[in-house]
Amino acid sequence: MLTMIIVALITIILFGFCIAPVNGRRRRNRAVGFFHPYTNDGGGGERVLWCAVRGIQEEIPDLDCCIYTGDHDATPQSLMARALDRFGVTLLSPPKVVHLYKRKWIEETTYPHFTMIGQSLGSMYLAWEALCKFTPLYYFDTSGYAFTYPLARLFGCKVICYTHYPTISSDMLSRVRDRSLMYNNDALITKSVWLSRCKIVYYTFFSCLYGIVGSCAHLAMVNSSWTKSHIERLWKIPDRIKRVYPPCDTSGLQVLPLERSTKIPVIISVAQFRPEKAHTLQLEAFSAAIKRLDPTLPKPKFQIVGSCRNKSDDDRLQMLKKKAIELNISEQVEFHKNVTYRDLVGLLGGAVAGIHSMTDEHFGISVVEYMAAGAIPIAHNSAGPKMDIVLDEDGQQTGFLACTVEEYADAIVRTVTMSETERLKVAAAARRRARRFSEQRFYDDFKAAVRPILCHVSR
Repeated sequence: MLTMIIVALITIILFGFCIAPVNGRRRRNRAVGFFHPYTNDGGGGERVLWCAVRGIQEEIPDLDCCIYTGDHDATPQSLMARALDRFGVTLLSPPKVVHLYKRKWIEETTYPHFTMIGQSLGSMYLAWEALCKFTPLYYFDTSGYAFTYPLARLFGCKVICYTHYPTISSDMLSRVRDRSLMYNNDALITKSVWLSRCKIVYYTFFSCLYGIVGSCAHLAMVNSSWTKSHIERLWKIPDRIKRVYPPCDTSGLQVLPLERSTKIPVIISVAQFRPEKAHTLQLEAFSAAIKRLDPTLPKPKFQIVGSCRNKSDDDRLQMLKKKAIELNISEQVEFHKNVTYRDLVGLLGGAVAGIHSMTDEHFGISVVEYMAAGAIPIAHNSAGPKMDIVLDEDGQQTGFLACTVEEYADAIVRTVTMSETERLKVAAAARRRARRFSEQRFYDDFKAAVRPILCHVSR
């Protein structure tokens, strides 16, 4: 059955290339259609969406912006208000909204096995619904659904994308070869040589398909050096790939004072409640750190801030609360779900450090937000944080990188026990580095990237 689906997919792709010129003459609305099925996820991807809409509105004011969303209660006014309330982004006008009713076909729970190929094919079905309802001049994917690009070209659209991370990467293949246990490589696979080999074949074949569909983009913006290197290797269109760092609220957060109350040090974590964010590791590291601290000193507080997209995320949040009880740290841990932008700023303003623990985080907007707010970052020693963000600024350390529970615990202890003078020195350097990833920098680089694609649109 899977083989038949894949053959059908390849046929659609090839067929699309053959007839795209014919369909290119079909009537298309003078608009940019943003394919973003989850406009309530509350993460960095949604911030990119609203800043991209704002960037298009500034660049060509008379070009409509349309949002393809599976959130049925979304309206032009509610989305405009959400962009402001949650992210501090002021849109110049309300976007048009096209509601999608086939979103279940991209839910990971729909595909217990072969999840990547299932979601990819499901995204094509969802994009078909979107483009049949409203066909824009420009199709802009801000959620990473590369398998929709050939379909958009079939409808005669110019395809633009902002890729946060590759759906498949050489790092994922390496972990399967090494039989490393992780959220996307469970114990059943790692314990079996035969199953691991089968998964390698599956991943290799999928990466070939991913390369084919990704190469259909007329412009691919990527968010980091790590993502850029992988996408160039997979899609093989280096002249159409531009690195555009995501918009981080550095200006709004940099007005916060660097001085913090250290009577009860606050550690913060900002991330969606998703498995790859590794919240359990954070709790274990915080528990280990408390045991290493002087028992006569006040225990630090840990604030975990995140958003929930669906029931799976809600269930994960409940499991984390139970984990805190098991580790006997529930009195020191606070959970904040779906907070507003204003409340998030307030929480960041009281933290001395911020924890990030996702392996191969493509960029790490939350890490930059910590640095801009004056909270010393303790980030995972891989990908975006390692290559782009937590680097020395003018020879001064800007934060800590860690991998294991022990390394995170060490960094927490070092942060909460360092002198105020040393903490301020590190925090100030981190804040200076965060300016490299400002929202204005995003707008400048974003407009420079899309301008050649949009240049034929009359003003």
